[in-house]
Amino acid sequence: MYFFDIVSIFITMLFLVVCVLVGVAFLTLLERKVLGYIQIRKGPNKVGFMGLLQPFSDAIKLFSKEQTFPFMANFNVYYMAPAVNLSISLLLWMSMPFLSVYLNFNLSILFFLSVSSLSVYSLMLAGWSSNSSYSLLGSLRAVAQTISYEVSLALILMSFIYLILSMNLLDFTKIQKFTWLLFLMFPLSLMWVISGLAETNRTPFDFAEGESELVSGFNIEYSSGGFALIFLAEYSSILFMSMICVLLFMGGNVNSFMFFLKLTFVSFIWIWARGTLPRFRYDKLMYLAWKSFLPSALNYLLFFFCLKMSIFIFLM
Repeated sequence: MYFFDIVSIFITMLFLVVCVLVGVAFLTLLERKVLGYIQIRKGPNKVGFMGLLQPFSDAIKLFSKEQTFPFMANFNVYYMAPAVNLSISLLLWMSMPFLSVYLNFNLSILFFLSVSSLSVYSLMLAGWSSNSSYSLLGSLRAVAQTISYEVSLALILMSFIYLILSMNLLDFTKIQKFTWLLFLMFPLSLMWVISGLAETNRTPFDFAEGESELVSGFNIEYSSGGFALIFLAEYSSILFMSMICVLLFMGGNVNSFMFFLKLTFVSFIWIWARGTLPRFRYDKLMYLAWKSFLPSALNYLLFFFCLKMSIFIFLM
């Protein structure tokens, strides 16, 4: 019986990973289409009906191109870093509450925070192993940015946890049966979305790949399959952060079709931000994390802690 359960969990995990990768493919198509219409042009519209097969064409092109290898690069780490990056990004999805259990145990939020903090190492190794000044500077920026916003993400999550008194993502679905936490915790929800944009290195916080000063950031020396894996990891993280946003404060019932529409809408907001907002200054980004979000998140945390304590004392 246990063997059958383990096999079924592995099969469903594999199915989820395949679905995520297909979702990532069409998210790139959506981004190119939306950015095209924002800039008053068509976007990809030649491959397949209205460009629907464009992502698969791009994937075949990327994986079939010649793999370049920088002469001074650290060979093993250089090749392993993109694969590790994608693996960590896909491992995050195992905490998603679904019909099957996956890794959705009682500490799934702790699992999410632990695994997401590991992605820092793959970025750092990708930049360092290329042995290029540009890629090293890009990776240092990305690491500093990611670590800074992980602090605010964790503190914002702690406010949610105090309100729910559970670390299981399924309980967020249950408690939002009648009203969304978006209305109860509106400022924290906005802070979460902004921190999510910074965590995934997206515009207006894409300093790791600032074209004007860093050319392309930590992935400058990567081509072909290595670049494709980094690209897939980034968009997988965007989809995952969108899913977490829906679960936390938009009443995410995974069993309903509305959940996937909400997920698409939040992913669209990620793309919309890229098409409309200019890049921040790097010092302003750090100021926002340490001087604005950190005190605000701590104040909200203290508020929710006192609220739960007062309710507990009142019920006693």
